Amino acid sequence: MTKIKSLADLRKMKEEAQSKIKLRENSTNPDQVVQVKVGMATCGIASGAKDTMKYFVEELEQEAIDAVVTQTGCMGYCYAEPTVEVKLPGKEPLVYGHVNKEKVHEIIDKYIKRGELVDGIIPVSFKTIDD
Repeated sequence: MTKIKSLADLRKMKEEAQSKIKLRENSTNPDQVVQVKVGMATCGIASGAKDTMKYFVEELEQEAIDAVVTQTGCMGYCYAEPTVEVKLPGKEPLVYGHVNKEKVHEIIDKYIKRGELVDGIIPVSFKTIDD
């Protein structure tokens, strides 16, 4: 942790913390922004989900992409941890498996920015009672 030597240093730290909090928790219209949910059950955490979430927060902030990054529980894909659900406005959510730092860059660059599908999508293999 860096030492605070002036009021300007403290203000800079406050701004950085607030922008990260905004990405993680704050959105008045979540359906109008990119939503990223990182599976943070025990198996996800053991596979590196905390780092994956950190990479998403940092990269989306750096790219100035309006998004909400949150954590969620088990997605049921323990074999593919860390898993991440990405939902673009107006589109169905996609779940990606084995998401590491490189995959985060690829998802942001290709899918979130350009709308191109990225390898690693876990296919939906169930139907709901309503279907």
